[in-house]
Amino acid sequence: MNIANLLIKSARAFPEHIALARGEAPHLNYRNLLRKVSVMATHLRQRLKLLPGDRVALAMTNGVEAIESMYAIWHAGLVAVPMNAKLHPRELAFILQNSGARVCIVTPDLVESISTIKGECPALERIVDTTTRDYIFMAVGDPVAIADAAPTDPAWLFYTSGTTGRPKGATLTHRNLLAMSLNYYADVDRPEPGGSILHVAPISHGSGLWNFPLLGRGAVQVFPDSGRYEVPETVALLRRWPDATVFLAPTMVKRLIDHPAAADIRPGEIRTISYGGAPMYVSDLKKSLELLGNVMTQLYGQGESPMTITHLSRAEHANRDHPKWEQRLASAGLPDSCVEVRVVDEDGRPMPTGDVGEIIVRGETVMSGYWQNPEATAKSLRDGWLWTGDVGCFDEDGFLTLKDRSKDMIISGGSNIYPREIEDVLNTHPAVAECSVVGRPHPEWGEETVAFIVLREGKSATQAELDALCLDNIARYKRPKDYKFIAALPKNNYGKILKTELRKLV
Repeated sequence: MNIANLLIKSARAFPEHIALARGEAPHLNYRNLLRKVSVMATHLRQRLKLLPGDRVALAMTNGVEAIESMYAIWHAGLVAVPMNAKLHPRELAFILQNSGARVCIVTPDLVESISTIKGECPALERIVDTTTRDYIFMAVGDPVAIADAAPTDPAWLFYTSGTTGRPKGATLTHRNLLAMSLNYYADVDRPEPGGSILHVAPISHGSGLWNFPLLGRGAVQVFPDSGRYEVPETVALLRRWPDATVFLAPTMVKRLIDHPAAADIRPGEIRTISYGGAPMYVSDLKKSLELLGNVMTQLYGQGESPMTITHLSRAEHANRDHPKWEQRLASAGLPDSCVEVRVVDEDGRPMPTGDVGEIIVRGETVMSGYWQNPEATAKSLRDGWLWTGDVGCFDEDGFLTLKDRSKDMIISGGSNIYPREIEDVLNTHPAVAECSVVGRPHPEWGEETVAFIVLREGKSATQAELDALCLDNIARYKRPKDYKFIAALPKNNYGKILKTELRKLV
């Protein structure tokens, strides 16, 4: 059940369809993509001496090389470890160490970062720069047959932050990824062959996961020349590659509908905008529907059950005459076809309709566990159910509404930020006695981080010092946007910091 069989089938069904594009320029058709992938797999196995199950990391900004590399990894029977290009080198080092990746394929903008930390990663034998002869030579040679893979074999280590702040590698198997892809056809969309998917969000996360169902239907995977999300460039690519599927965080949707260039989008250029990863304001959703038409679909999922817990379909978005239309727009939709979803109390007992509890899910998309982290696995996977850490409730029609994300998690621009990770860094400053980080509402990003600092008696620290400390240890987007110095943190009788009281202050 090797997930790379999707490419083999599409190469047979749609050999002349363009498979990859750099901006407006075609790169490879499906026949040639399969040949390149199978030759690259030869190099991974024979020249780099990788064995079945070995991990290959990807430190890459968005580009066609990401798809080439991932399918070569799976074709060779290896495990892909895509990493967020925005991460701090220390965070990248942890993922490389934890995964035991022997090879890291890197875009040139990240070569220096990965080279700097290579000495901290004993398993890492080779860094392959996509612009050098080392990578280009991987397209030269004879193809190799696709490796056999059991349904339960790991295919993708999806690193997601945990409540401790340490990244955890959700182990996604070939079965998980295939089930997710089939669920896309059942609940989200079954695109016509010849359409496109625009990868303007990071390929290491949601947009990359959506590559599978679109590749299975012969779509062209389009990567902006800029390697990032720019609204005018995106609109131009929609014209060049119409019938497009796009995955966007809600903040990216807002940037699109607030930009004058959005007025140039014509009917048929967008097929589907899938949004998720953070709450979407109903007012922004209404504006999106008015401006772009009936193209919006919502998904609620986690790395542990990729893209697949609940969905709000295009039909529900468009059903303005329903008396609960606005209520449903504010919901996360209905459970996906391939999973069971429950809202339960702390003992796992189902909650009555309308009552709030923790959301749990089970099905073929749920990960096999966290890579080399049995304690976290045992905590999250219980009796076959994934405990999401999110809380919500079902209404009488079966629509799920999220009431909160994981207890203290901050969602900024669609990215999850866990306060403990930032607090651990701030606490290393010699002047900091205690600190606590919470989220503050932000009109564009959803939330931004605010740090409350208690200084040691007789010590001092400036905001600039603390900011520099964070920038030296964590990704820029995670650092606090404001520092508030207070005499003491509010606590309960057990000494637990009351973040609810801190949130009231901001």
